[in-house]
Amino acid sequence: MIETAVLAYIGLRRPYRFERAIVAALALVVAIAVILVAARLIAIGGLTSVGPRAYYFLYLLVLLALAVVLVRWPWLAAAVLALAVIDFGWGVGSYALRHHTIGAMSLLPPDKVEPARFQWHALLQAVPVPALQFTSATGLAISHTSEGTRGKDPAPGSLQGRTIVATFGGSTTYDIGAADGDTWSDRLGETLGPDRFFIVNHGVPGYTTVEHLIQTAFYQTKFGKPPRCAIYYVGWNDLRNAHIAGLDPGYADFHLPSQIDSQKVRRVGGAHVTFSPLLTLLMRFVATNFDTARYFADPYSQPPVSGDDPNLDAIYKRSIAAISAINRQRGVATIWVGQLLNRERLTGDGQYGWLPLVRDRDLWPMQQKLNGLLKQTADGLGDTYVGIDPASFVDVDFVDQGHFSARGAKRFADDLAPIVRQLCR
Repeated sequence: MIETAVLAYIGLRRPYRFERAIVAALALVVAIAVILVAARLIAIGGLTSVGPRAYYFLYLLVLLALAVVLVRWPWLAAAVLALAVIDFGWGVGSYALRHHTIGAMSLLPPDKVEPARFQWHALLQAVPVPALQFTSATGLAISHTSEGTRGKDPAPGSLQGRTIVATFGGSTTYDIGAADGDTWSDRLGETLGPDRFFIVNHGVPGYTTVEHLIQTAFYQTKFGKPPRCAIYYVGWNDLRNAHIAGLDPGYADFHLPSQIDSQKVRRVGGAHVTFSPLLTLLMRFVATNFDTARYFADPYSQPPVSGDDPNLDAIYKRSIAAISAINRQRGVATIWVGQLLNRERLTGDGQYGWLPLVRDRDLWPMQQKLNGLLKQTADGLGDTYVGIDPASFVDVDFVDQGHFSARGAKRFADDLAPIVRQLCR
C-alpha cells in the first residue's frame, strides 16, 4: 500500500508523470554521490561529525530530500535539485581542484572552525586579536599577547633590566607553521637568555614593508618599553606586488585591500565560506563590487610575468629607508634579514597562489635579487644586514614553500642569535 502510494507520488503509476520520476531519480543519484564523497572524506580524516563541512553535506541532503518532497510540482522540485547540484559541484569540485593545486580557491567549508585570529584596523587592515589563545586546525597552540602580538605576555615587572628586541615580518615571522615556543622569535629569546632578553613578535601574515613602516612609526613600543633592536625579516610579501601595472606606492590598489579578505576581517563576503558555495560567491560579489573596501587592481586575471620589476624595487628601497630613518632617530638598532624560501618546492611553472603574477620557478631568483637590494640599501644606510646561507636550509626546515617548521625556526634563530647578542646589548 505504501509502496503504491510512493510510486504514484513520484509519477510511476497511472496516469504516469515522468517529469516527477526524472526529478526523483536524479535526486537519488546525486544523494548517492554526496554520500560517497562524504564517506571518502571521512576515510581520509577530512570530515568529522560536527563542523561547517558536516553542515554542508547535511544541507545538500536536506535539499535533495526537499526536491523529492516537492516532485508534485516538478519545476519547483527541479529548481531545488539544480541548487543542490550547483552547490555540490562547486563545493566538491573546487576542493578537488585546489587539492591538486589546479584551482585558486576552495568553496568547500572547512572541517573545523578556528576563532577569528585577526580584527580590522583602519591603517593596517588586519591586526592580531589581543589576548587570544586557541589550538589551530592543524593542532598548533597559538597565543596572542594583550598587546596584539604573537606570543605570551611577560610577567608583571619582569621586563626590568631586560633588553627588548622587536621582530617584524609577515607570516614567516608570525610563524604560521610553528606552535607557541617554537616560533623563531621564541627560539631567539630562548637562545639569547630569557632572563636578559624579551622578544616581541610583531609578525602578521601578509605584512609587507609598507605595513612594517606603519608598525614602526606608530606601534613599535609594546608593554610600555621601546625596543633596543628591531629585526625585519622581509621580501616575500613585497614580491606579491611584482609586475602589477601602475603599482600604488603604498600597495593600496591590490595588496592592502586583499589583506581584509586574506585575514578574514571583512564582515560579509571576502574569504568567508558559507554552507552554500552559491551563497559564498554571491556574498563575495557583493563585497567586491559594493563594499567600501574594494580592489582597484585584479592581477589574478592576467598571465604571469618573468623578470624583475624596477618599480617594485624602488618602492621597496623607499620603505626600507623610511623604516631605518625612524629607528635611527629613536636610537633603535635596525637589523635586516634576507628572506629564505623552500627552493625544493619552487621549481615548476605553476603558481601556488599568493603571488598572482610570479611563477614558482621565478620566485627564488627574484627573492635573491630583492635580498641583494636589501643588503645594498642596508649597507648604504649604516644598518646591519644578515644573509643566512639558503643552501643550509632544506625541505624539512619548512612546512610549505617558505614557512618554517619547528626545526627550521630553531636553526634560523640559532643563526641570528650571535649577531643579535652583539648588536642589542
